[in-house]
Amino acid sequence: MKIRTNQYASLLVALSLACWGSNIIASEPGESPVISTKISKQPLTLDIHFHYHYSQNTVYDSEWPVEKKATELTGISLNNVTAKDNASGNEAFNLLLATDTLPDIVGGTRLREKFNQYGPLGHFLPLNDLIQQHAPNLDLFFKKNPSLLKAISAADGQLYHIPYLPDGKFGRAYFIRTDWLEKLGLDTPNNVAELHNILVRFKTEDPNGNGQPDEVPFFARDPEELIRLVTLWDARTTGTDTWHDFYIADGKVRHGYVETNYRNGMRHLAQWYSEGLIDNNMFTQTGNIRDQLLASNKGGMTHDWFASTASYNQRLKDQIPRFNFKPFAPPESVSGKRIEEHRRTAIKPDGWAITKTNEHVIETIKYFDFWFTPQGRRLANFGVEGQEYTLVNGAPIFSDDVLHGDLPVNERLWSVGAQIPRGFQQDYAYEKQWTNQIALEGIALYEKGNYLVEPFHGVTLNTEEKKAFDFYWKDILTFMLERQEEWILGSRDVNDDWDAYLARIDKLGLKKVISVMQSAYNRQYVTSAPTD
Repeated sequence: MKIRTNQYASLLVALSLACWGSNIIASEPGESPVISTKISKQPLTLDIHFHYHYSQNTVYDSEWPVEKKATELTGISLNNVTAKDNASGNEAFNLLLATDTLPDIVGGTRLREKFNQYGPLGHFLPLNDLIQQHAPNLDLFFKKNPSLLKAISAADGQLYHIPYLPDGKFGRAYFIRTDWLEKLGLDTPNNVAELHNILVRFKTEDPNGNGQPDEVPFFARDPEELIRLVTLWDARTTGTDTWHDFYIADGKVRHGYVETNYRNGMRHLAQWYSEGLIDNNMFTQTGNIRDQLLASNKGGMTHDWFASTASYNQRLKDQIPRFNFKPFAPPESVSGKRIEEHRRTAIKPDGWAITKTNEHVIETIKYFDFWFTPQGRRLANFGVEGQEYTLVNGAPIFSDDVLHGDLPVNERLWSVGAQIPRGFQQDYAYEKQWTNQIALEGIALYEKGNYLVEPFHGVTLNTEEKKAFDFYWKDILTFMLERQEEWILGSRDVNDDWDAYLARIDKLGLKKVISVMQSAYNRQYVTSAPTD
């Protein structure tokens, strides 16, 4: 995309301050190049198909207060044409294309791949020139974030959708029962060897004091967070916020599940499991195991989200005396490295696009641009002023009813149309307000230690590359995950299996998958692609 330097230049004051904890440049109140948010002098209604949160009942609602306010500010209203009786957003999208009855806008969750697949085929309009000519806020955002523009563009180099852009860097962290450490006279684990020793003592020395050997030293709500512990042996499990994904090292696409460090990590995790240090229901658990084990005073350590995990300190303080569940720095690996592999993604595969049948293209791209103005961004993040928040020294502050009401904050915001995955830039300040001090101190610890690994934003495959990827990858990943579970549970041995495991993965076509991924990566991110 060419960046405008003409009549907008004097108005583009800036987007010069990154949001708290974010690596994306954000706009601040009063810095918008847009003087008025009004787009259409006469009321204009656009049809929209919008499925989100993967549920048949979560579709766009023109009655949301956020939408009514957006209509008041822009002059544009959206008419929902999304069928609620579809089993999923994916099914609804496929039906939409099959019948070729396209509304003006299509949006929702997990659509980036479809936008980039069907955009070049003519179903959705390329947005690059439209943004350059009619959307100064979006234009400036992509100028400030060219790597994100590369990541979301289709294989033909065109941009076909405006994505939902999360804010903040830190997601998950290591948490441990510091009250148990104190009771046993232990310090916070500094490295993987010390961590193993602590988990053994959690298992054998009754830190919950009930006289029963019922402690679960390590637990996780998702088995993938157990597998992530292989990073303590210098392995990798992903490069994105999606489990089991590819990562980049020295400009090369790699997958961690075929590397020697992964084998070593799996061998040790199998040993830890056999020693009873890992929840024995890890692969069969039902319900929220975090709730169950913490409320019953049995869980010792996990790897989970900062805000929600730290909240147990308030929730359980009266139920469990001295309860203290705090984040701690990633233990040093066997080579002395500290890394946190998980980080918030800068781009979700969510957002919205303009269809080929839209007769009000300029108004629509201006409407998309509205959500990147200070007014639009605040509306999308915080709801309606006077209802969900008030401005205090220019900053939106949630009401007590939002922060301490019957619904969790995020659900309350969804109910009024805020924080839904339209094309908008999130503001971490919305979450910071309901993140407790323990979590904030943990985030500061991880920030100071610079533990996050560099993110991989993924690639956009062209038609032939996608055909090869789809043909091979599903069977490869299925086989990898089957062996993963068997090794942890001890029904197979990773060392005995390793050579045959690699041979099977090679036969299933991993080299072909890596090849098309590398081709797409070079096209998107490398100025001069390697010739080897």
